Amino acid sequence: MSQAFTKSMARNIFYGGSMFFFLLLLVLTFDTVESLPKTDNRENLTEQVAKGKHVWENNNCIGCHTLMGEGAYFAPELGNVYKRMGNSKEAIIAFIKYRPKNGIPGRRSMPQFNLTDDELDAVAEFLKYVSEINNQNWPPNIQG
Repeated sequence: MSQAFTKSMARNIFYGGSMFFFLLLLVLTFDTVESLPKTDNRENLTEQVAKGKHVWENNNCIGCHTLMGEGAYFAPELGNVYKRMGNSKEAIIAFIKYRPKNGIPGRRSMPQFNLTDDELDAVAEFLKYVSEINNQNWPPNIQG
């Protein structure tokens, strides 16, 4: 390479690289858009699930818990809580409603939100819905 590096060569490398990465972005975007319907759970999205998400957001559950790896790390991951509780919405409802007054020894304590039965059912339905999303094996273990 005895030839000097010119402005023209630099410009061609810049435009060629920009075009390559722009095309790569388009391919990855198209692949993601095509694969999302196979991984999400949109066929099971109901009014009750939407209401549960609304209750989840209004009570800032994400402020303590993580959901599919996103959120605070103060309290347990809830992306698989439905499976941890033995595939039982009733167990989730009972834990939230009748949580131990002084917490569980050695663990942090969840506040009492005094949710109505309808809100509790909606939150449990939302957590059931989330647990059925194909999340590529997240969390890596059942404990969250």
